[in-house]
Amino acid sequence: MNNIRPIKTAADLEWAIGEITPYFDNPPEQGTAEADRFDVLADLIEAYENRHFTAEELTPIDFLSGFMEMTGRKQSDLAEVLGSRSRASEILNRKRALTVEMIFKLQEAWGVPPECLVRPYTLAVADCGSGGWRRAASLPLAHNLSRAIV
Repeated sequence: MNNIRPIKTAADLEWAIGEITPYFDNPPEQGTAEADRFDVLADLIEAYENRHFTAEELTPIDFLSGFMEMTGRKQSDLAEVLGSRSRASEILNRKRALTVEMIFKLQEAWGVPPECLVRPYTLAVADCGSGGWRRAASLPLAHNLSRAIV
């Protein structure tokens, strides 16, 4: 495994990505020195990125909204998957929690990773005094599971 070095700077990262990129078009055969080189480079890149680039924790609704935006989907598309325009609106406006069944439908229809939708998140609840909406405490997935079981 010639010419492999630690990734300490952005320039080192750029070099490593340049070295690993050709392997995506022509994957090395398993068990060869080139396959080992690919694995080491991939591990070094991942370790550097984990140290320097933290992933933002998104709430399930923020993730879903971003996923819809990136894939060119609208609330009406979500309504088709969930079976109701009002249900789609309630989900996106945090007035109703995602259920296990909804998460399953999103995974089946759009390939949304379910692990990104099963975290607790805050719902908006009606504030009877002002007629508006406010944020409530986070509801754990167990709340959704108990509703799905009943």
